[in-house]
Amino acid sequence: MKLQEIKLSTNDINATASFYKEVLQLEPIFNEDYSISIEVGRSILTFVQNDDIETPVYHFAFNIPQNQLEQAIEWTKGRVALLNLPENKVIADFENWNAKAIYFLDNNGNILEFIARYDLWNKSDQVFSTQAIECISEIGVATDQVIELTDQLIAAYGLPVFAKQPRDEKFTALGDDQGLLILAEFGRNWFPTQIPADSFPMEIVIDDKYGKKVLSL
Repeated sequence: MKLQEIKLSTNDINATASFYKEVLQLEPIFNEDYSISIEVGRSILTFVQNDDIETPVYHFAFNIPQNQLEQAIEWTKGRVALLNLPENKVIADFENWNAKAIYFLDNNGNILEFIARYDLWNKSDQVFSTQAIECISEIGVATDQVIELTDQLIAAYGLPVFAKQPRDEKFTALGDDQGLLILAEFGRNWFPTQIPADSFPMEIVIDDKYGKKVLSL
């Protein structure tokens, strides 16, 4: 499953454009007064100015080449502070997922993640930069009914439960290593922060074996 595009809200489109262009060195493919769309590998990350909600915060992840996590650490910490994990580590080891990840915040307080998935054959010989990002591979979705929303998405869109993550009443992942919807209960902290999951406007364009579909959550 591929996350073709995610569309998110921001209270400050100008600062957001500056962060992604100047700090992460990603070039926009569309930029106007109230929105910006950025090409991230094969995905598109879009932010829209929204003054009707206060401080929208999202969690999303980018797949990077499986052999470039250490390079990604060096590249990232020269531009933005990495989030610390327990024991003052910066690498999260997801053994069940056969993946490792690092985390940082953007200008909005969104929780961003670079994740290396070792079941993907995506090694690279190039020096790491954000041009090496393959795609947006995760987007967090907060809900007060994880089980019910999971069932609805499976029934309506044929989304599979992630084979490496058993279903749970408070946390469920739908999709595969290429693209995941992370369903989390309201108030459950987004790892590795103390930021509770909350619901903010988002639009997700998914492309899978059944074709393209647009989810407004």
